[in-house]
Amino acid sequence: MPADRARILVTGSGGPAAVILVRSYNRRRDVTVLAADIDPMAAGLYLVDEGQRHLLFRGEVPAFVDHLLDLCIRQAVDVLIPTVDSELLPLARRRADFVGAGIELLCPSVRTLELCLDKAALARACTGVVPVPRTAVLDHDFDADVWPLPVICKPRSGSGSRGVVLVNEARQWGALSREGELLVQEYLPGEEYSIDVLAGPDGSVVAAVPRSRLKVDSGISVAGRTIRDPELEALGRAVSTAIGLVGVANVQARRDMGGRAALLEVNPRFPGAMVLTVGAGIDMPSLVLDAALGLPLPVGPLPFLEIGVVRYWEEQFVSVEELGALPAPHEALVDRR
Repeated sequence: MPADRARILVTGSGGPAAVILVRSYNRRRDVTVLAADIDPMAAGLYLVDEGQRHLLFRGEVPAFVDHLLDLCIRQAVDVLIPTVDSELLPLARRRADFVGAGIELLCPSVRTLELCLDKAALARACTGVVPVPRTAVLDHDFDADVWPLPVICKPRSGSGSRGVVLVNEARQWGALSREGELLVQEYLPGEEYSIDVLAGPDGSVVAAVPRSRLKVDSGISVAGRTIRDPELEALGRAVSTAIGLVGVANVQARRDMGGRAALLEVNPRFPGAMVLTVGAGIDMPSLVLDAALGLPLPVGPLPFLEIGVVRYWEEQFVSVEELGALPAPHEALVDRR
């Protein structure tokens, strides 16, 4: 553990998850927060001091990990927290390089990420552990005749509602790729929930906080509430154990025809609506940082409040000179192969 203030670098600082993290860590007196993004106008950059703002390669670029590792070494970073999907696997696969440089990487293991980022693998891993909707890969062997409609067809990888299709009629099958990159699942008609889960370094679940989205704008929950529901909390804990989670993840579930909660997917990173979980009394950003710094975590499951939230835009005013201090993303920075 660092002898003085730990230096924490949060990536993807233009996203809501990173903003929540930066704000949480800015309240602590034992850390110095750095922020990074590919965009010099990312809002989270301007929540930290001017000298602690950094530009990155995109996560898909092969040079991304080396560039970020070099940045962490130069900036004496103690803990690195990535928040962008495309960054997770490349960083997890190079964890040893960061550890060797004395940098704690707050990112799930390669095994956990591979399970979460492939919804077919996740369904296999969790079948028999928690309720899972009937699932199949849409490939050339898929027999549509044995699937009563409607069903959901969605990409095997990715998060949110991008690419999700409700198949109501048999004629829709002809427009869907059979190359194996799509997944077919039983349609679940009930309410959808998000369960924020925190697992300690030994995999024990410290907290599982279900919440519902009452209003969504551009894919982001802008109104919601936490829910004390033993079934949902147990589902979140069981999924966390099944995937070997260490750290924070967001478990998505929906109720089936019988009202039973079933697993949809897992986002293996901090969610953009975690502010509600923090407001309910479980500061997962701070707790997971405590674990990274070697501090003991409380024994779970931790209690939380049932509370609602409405969200709004908030401005961060800066000088014109400060706004232009970071260089615009050069083609060599964001696109170099």
